[in-house]
Amino acid sequence: AERDINVFCGVQTITMKINFCTVLFSGYSETDLALNGKHGDAHCRGFINNNTFPAVVIFIINLSTLESCGNTLVVSSAQGINAYGNTSVVQIGNVSGYIDTPDPPTIISYLPGLLYKFSCSYPLEYLVNNTQLASSSAAISVRENNGTFISTLNLLLYNDSTYSQQLLIPSTGLPLKTKIYAAVRATNLDGRWNVLMDYCYTTPSGNPSDDLRYDLFFSCDKDPQTTIIENGKSQMGRFSFEVFRFVKHKNQKMSTVFLHCVTKLCRADDCPFLVPICSNRERRDAGGRTTWSPQSASGNAVISAGPIITRSGRNEQ
Repeated sequence: AERDINVFCGVQTITMKINFCTVLFSGYSETDLALNGKHGDAHCRGFINNNTFPAVVIFIINLSTLESCGNTLVVSSAQGINAYGNTSVVQIGNVSGYIDTPDPPTIISYLPGLLYKFSCSYPLEYLVNNTQLASSSAAISVRENNGTFISTLNLLLYNDSTYSQQLLIPSTGLPLKTKIYAAVRATNLDGRWNVLMDYCYTTPSGNPSDDLRYDLFFSCDKDPQTTIIENGKSQMGRFSFEVFRFVKHKNQKMSTVFLHCVTKLCRADDCPFLVPICSNRERRDAGGRTTWSPQSASGNAVISAGPIITRSGRNEQ
């Protein structure tokens, strides 16, 4: 099937074009094709372009979210020219994956399975610069007695505890245990509303629903290296954590970590009732708490940031 797919390794995107005639002849439609077996995720499917001959199914991967839909990033070293024009050992990031059709629900099938593999290589420094601190935002709707307003949430990463220097990731990746300061900020809020982080977690890909995840804090359970600085007390939630690597990247020189926070807005007076009560003293102090109404908080929104690229820390001879 190699002659039925064209791969274009662009400066901002990777584009794959698959001959649609082959897909039709094999008994499938364009909706049956998906990236890396992610057939249940509409974001991982392609779209048909009938303005060419033959018609093609197009898949586009943005380099700023290159690990979404299960694409793989593998880092290797090779002799080459670095960003300063000098000959040295440069690190190459290879982005690869596949497009396939789903397995049938039956034991046998008379339809052939289609599989298209793709791969693109870039200088790692280029990928880091393109993906550095990509941050999603989420619009969250809050209903009040006199109407509804929309606030925007953002998740930002910083180098320092003063939250003045946004995180910069070197092309060689961050050393393990580097402390990162994270902030969830809200816009278009008046003083009656604060930001409340329900929980924050990490994944090796940009997909918040990745099956592999590591929680930084969830209710009263907290990673030992994570410190919650501020939550539910203002229009910014803040915490810090130390970077790590995912063990699944053990054969790679670098690991990618994406941060996700499930966040809501709460009325400033009611936020203390929604923050988890974890210490004995807090439980005693909470004895006189009054109840809060459902209108005290908005629904949840998931916001993400990354990739945070870390060095493996492995010593190679």
